[in-house]
Amino acid sequence: MRLLRTCLPVAALLALGSAAAGQTAPADQWPQFRGTAGLSGVSASAVPDDPQLLWTLEAGESIDSSAAVVDGVVYVGTYSGTLVAADLETGEELWSYEASTEMGIGESSPAVSGGLVYIGDLAGFLHAVDAATGEAVWTHQTDGEIKSSPVVDGNVVLIGSYDAHLYGLDARTGELIWKYETLNYVHATPAVVDGVAYFGGCDEMFRGIRVSDGEEVFSVPAGAYTAASATTTGNRAFFGTFNNEVIGVDLSSREQLWRYEHPQRHFPFYSSALNVDGTIVIGGRDRMVHGIDQETGEGRWTFRTRARIDSSPAAAGGRVFIGSGDGRLYMLDLETGEQLWDFDTGAPLTASPAIADGKVVIASQDGILYVFG
Repeated sequence: MRLLRTCLPVAALLALGSAAAGQTAPADQWPQFRGTAGLSGVSASAVPDDPQLLWTLEAGESIDSSAAVVDGVVYVGTYSGTLVAADLETGEELWSYEASTEMGIGESSPAVSGGLVYIGDLAGFLHAVDAATGEAVWTHQTDGEIKSSPVVDGNVVLIGSYDAHLYGLDARTGELIWKYETLNYVHATPAVVDGVAYFGGCDEMFRGIRVSDGEEVFSVPAGAYTAASATTTGNRAFFGTFNNEVIGVDLSSREQLWRYEHPQRHFPFYSSALNVDGTIVIGGRDRMVHGIDQETGEGRWTFRTRARIDSSPAAAGGRVFIGSGDGRLYMLDLETGEQLWDFDTGAPLTASPAIADGKVVIASQDGILYVFG
């Protein structure tokens, strides 16, 4: 059964019972959610001006997980509970790993590091799988479902859980190094900057946790519960909230830089932002993609789709790629927001694009993996 639970205010809960910041992903790799440990969402790859559909793979029941691409292999999780590996060039399925057949894999997206693939499932397990063979290496159980995506920093793999903890585990063995308790679900994926993991939570706080020992070094109120992951550039972080705002935070001064809200349409932001060439780009549940000035928080442009946008944008070569609930993958001009290309998959796209080796990879809610190039 597909679970729809996400961040909710505390009252609603009671009612219901190391990559540097701003790093660009290399042209031939997209090893984790948002491409880099700083969650930049930006690739150095060159994508064709008029992408063509190269292949599709029927990978599972439904897919919210975003793909990772490493060494010519695509990895993605499905709601049927399977982690699938496919050849990037041909679409041939190389192996599949059964993670959680009862609960499935939701939004947690694979991270690939040191020959292992890490992914969380809705039963609360983090899995480490051999990238070459698909054989299990270890699992670690949390006490809540996992929708956060794993991030590897040195010998530590980080994962958030709906048991209200952020975990730091030994990347090779899965042994617990530390866990940090928040006041609500940890839905967002942490962005790692200089050994500190930054993330917003469903407890309406934005925190920085030291990766080496799990100690809090940074905490500021976000003013709303947050499911979106932050993108980081230099000493700044940017993220959307369920209070219909996008927030800029200075990580050094611990001060909010600005808050952006569309003047007419007030809807939550579930999509995770990217930051490239001074523009913050984020999808909204108002059916629009928003381009925001990094320095001032003023809107630069908007682009309207036909349904809400939970997919997170990815950028390459001055263009933005983003999926929509209307089933279309869009390519937009970064500077103007003008539509340059689209492709209709026929099913909602809540997963986020991955870009590597001149190709764009995205999966749909009817369980089909698409590769364009």
